[in-house]
Amino acid sequence: MVNAMVDNLHDEIDALVAPLEELHAARLQCKRGCAGCCVDDITVFEVEAERIRRGHRSLLQEGAPHPTGACAFLDDEGACRIYDARPYVCRTQGLPLRWIDEEAASEYRDICELNEHTGPLITDLLPNVCWTVGPTEAKLQVLQAIHGEPMARVRLRDLFTRER
Repeated sequence: MVNAMVDNLHDEIDALVAPLEELHAARLQCKRGCAGCCVDDITVFEVEAERIRRGHRSLLQEGAPHPTGACAFLDDEGACRIYDARPYVCRTQGLPLRWIDEEAASEYRDICELNEHTGPLITDLLPNVCWTVGPTEAKLQVLQAIHGEPMARVRLRDLFTRER
């Protein structure tokens, strides 16, 4: 049940991201092999880790992680080997991001440095043309709780059953 809910959430994220990618197409330098945001030590909730395990069992058992320093799931050309099952954080990379710090009553924004020099400053963008960080994480926390796992996160690199 939770597996299907995570699949549906990823489909929902993709549907919400698509118009933002189209809107920002002129500024987005992200493409196959662009791995600047694919850093080591990315962590995900267990429910997303389980989706990767389900879809890429052979890679995790027989393959080797990318060398330390970049995401374990990159291939030799910098492309993602689990693109179809990539976690939420990877599905929104490159977009103008915004998040609210409720305690400080402040809004923060960020974008990949490759994408920041084309188009208007991200501080000048309307909120609805940025990906708002927070609501999706809350949905993942709910799915994690339904799954019955603690809120601890899993390092993507640790999904490989053996290091080579």
